[in-house]
Amino acid sequence: MITVNPDGKIMVRRCLVTLRPFRLFVLGIGFFTLCFLMTSLGGQFSARRLGDSPFTIRTEVPGGSDSRGALRKMSDLLELMVKRMDMLARLENGSELHHPASVTHLAADRITPGAGLVERIQAIAQNVSDIAVKVDQILRHSLILHSKVSEGRRDQCEAPSDPKFPDCSGKVEWMRARWTSDPCYAFFGVDGTECSFLIYLSEVEWFCPPLPWRNQTASRTAPKALPKVQAVFRSNLSHLLELMGSGKESLIFMKKRTRRFTAQWTKAAKHLAQKLGDIRRDQKQILVHIGFLTEESGDVFSPRVLKGGPLGEMVQWADILAALYVLGHSLRITVSLKELQSNLGVPPGRGNCPLTVPLPFDLIYTDYHGLQQMKQHMCRIRVIDTFGTEPAYNHEEYATLHGYRTNWGYWNLNPKQFMTMFPHTPDNSFMGFVSEELNETEKQLIKDSKASNMAVVYGKEASIWKLQGKEKFLAILNKYMEIHGTVYYESQRPPEVPAFVKNHGLLPQPEFQQLLRKAKLFIGFGFPYEGPAPLEAIANGCIFLQSRFSPPHSSLNHEFFRGKPTSREVFSQHPYAENFIGKPHVWTVDYNNSEEFEAAVKAIMNTQVDPYLPYEYTCMGMLERIHAYIQHQDFCAGPSPAPPGAHTAQSPFVLAPNATHLEWAQNISSMAGAWPPPHSLRAWLAAPGRACTDACLDRGLVCEPSFFPHLNSQDAFLKLQVPCDSTEWEMHHLYPAFAQPGQECYLQKEPLLFSCAGASTKYQRLCPCRDFLKGQVALCQGCL
Repeated sequence: MITVNPDGKIMVRRCLVTLRPFRLFVLGIGFFTLCFLMTSLGGQFSARRLGDSPFTIRTEVPGGSDSRGALRKMSDLLELMVKRMDMLARLENGSELHHPASVTHLAADRITPGAGLVERIQAIAQNVSDIAVKVDQILRHSLILHSKVSEGRRDQCEAPSDPKFPDCSGKVEWMRARWTSDPCYAFFGVDGTECSFLIYLSEVEWFCPPLPWRNQTASRTAPKALPKVQAVFRSNLSHLLELMGSGKESLIFMKKRTRRFTAQWTKAAKHLAQKLGDIRRDQKQILVHIGFLTEESGDVFSPRVLKGGPLGEMVQWADILAALYVLGHSLRITVSLKELQSNLGVPPGRGNCPLTVPLPFDLIYTDYHGLQQMKQHMCRIRVIDTFGTEPAYNHEEYATLHGYRTNWGYWNLNPKQFMTMFPHTPDNSFMGFVSEELNETEKQLIKDSKASNMAVVYGKEASIWKLQGKEKFLAILNKYMEIHGTVYYESQRPPEVPAFVKNHGLLPQPEFQQLLRKAKLFIGFGFPYEGPAPLEAIANGCIFLQSRFSPPHSSLNHEFFRGKPTSREVFSQHPYAENFIGKPHVWTVDYNNSEEFEAAVKAIMNTQVDPYLPYEYTCMGMLERIHAYIQHQDFCAGPSPAPPGAHTAQSPFVLAPNATHLEWAQNISSMAGAWPPPHSLRAWLAAPGRACTDACLDRGLVCEPSFFPHLNSQDAFLKLQVPCDSTEWEMHHLYPAFAQPGQECYLQKEPLLFSCAGASTKYQRLCPCRDFLKGQVALCQGCL
């Protein structure tokens, strides 16, 4: 504790009252100089603290000579101040001889403390002079010491030739040229010296051996794992709304949607809890990073929310957040790169340095934008991918060599880590979204209030109405139905919308739902592809009319699909609605054939349908699906690829009684923990030019890529009575397959290339199929 002498207080107070302005100015300069002196001196010592940088060895002490000079100048300045104050005091004493006695007494009181102050400043000046000498000695000793250390270690900072670390010298060369390319290297102490390169490459990354003179005792110890907490279903979504944040129109839209579906999520959670019974579910720590909403990715969606822009991605993300939260998992939601890096513990910079702390999350849900912002812990990532990524585009080396490389692929993930809006291909995991589910009373009210001659056009942006030839089929439709539109506009009616169309402008979602409940028909113009609106219309009792594409649209002939990591051919605007729902709810016709179009309109007017929603797009269906994924999908413990020519055990299959396909042998138990369970597998040899996706659907089954390793053997061909004159292991996305001309069997060399998609007339593909739950194509009958 610091004590203050009361006499000292009185002295200072009297000095401030009696000294003249000039003297106060001089004292102020002295005090400021003294503070500056101590700050400068403290900075020099703090700059030499031991923890400055573990990777930096300095050969000089910057600022040493400047500090010594500053100390001398300040000492001289204080001495000069003392001399001037002494002279002023003498003048003051001389002038007091001419004053009255009472004033002289007052002057005597103030001269005494002034003299004491001079003595104190003299003492400070002497101390500063002594400190200057000592600092000079310390700095000289420090220079000598660091010079010796630097000379001693310089020979130890050369890239070692160690066969256990063959990449070390190459990485050192890279660091010499590129260490300034990312600030994260400087964050870890890299400063351009050889020692800093080697320390970084041996202690932060693992390309070089540890340096012998470094302290190796302080090894990193992983923190203790947190105790497992059981996941409990939630019914109150208010905390989720807080987690979602605000400030963006896209987030506002997503929160409104979540509020609107709260009752349905709650009902679905109760049903699933009853269905699962006492099954224990561990609560997962989940990070959800919505990359397309970050400023770094451009966030082109938020400004268009109120102008009729696409909402499909936001619909899906809102439902994913709701499902994860209702299932009882712990969520962290980020919509900025800064938030993402903070939650992951990423060092500042461009993301080229590894994380040095354990990842605090069990799962990470993101999209392609987020994937580019996050390059580590890939096995825990789940990529929300609207249109899907086929294995041929996902494998970087294969995609580069065979022309499949695009801006969105080549991440070398397990293809099941990509989660789609619709079940495009079984190679990916079907995530989906939800549509509003009506009770029986609401369904009956809709049926009673339907107008038989009212149509609503699918297209909120004026650009969609620029379709060439629309006037022809709209004129036909206008003969039978009153046409309504919901096209966004600010002040004037969009000229692309014909005069006979009643345009309501962009409607809020509840009002749009009411419009659909009155309408008989929901008609698409061919774009946008595979959005949620047709399912919402069908769920509200509309019939969906769409155009058939001939030839089918794909990356080969349509700009929209060019660059997307899929070769899928789209035969209509909404393939899921066409293939999984179909008539009477979905009609797909050739819009260029006027007779076919008009006949379809007439038939639709005479067709009665009930509101219909596929089970997999209900809250219950989505909860089941995500629950199964979280419980069973583990991509961090994937199987290692079998080398070419390696001996493989005989496949656990038998030929079916009708000799058309293979089945899992009843006397062979399924592998423990395998998911989906292999006993649901059926293996078929597809016709030439037929993809496994189609070959399985033709038999009422779905292709299951996780079963490919069971079939990837010559024994599987032999049991199907396929003669193999030769067998080759190669890296190809169509293998395993049989080539007819040469009786050649081809087996897959790269597990990441097992693919249900893809076909060639040259090959008959060996296809693994499985059953599925009614209305839940993503899950087999024993998967839940």
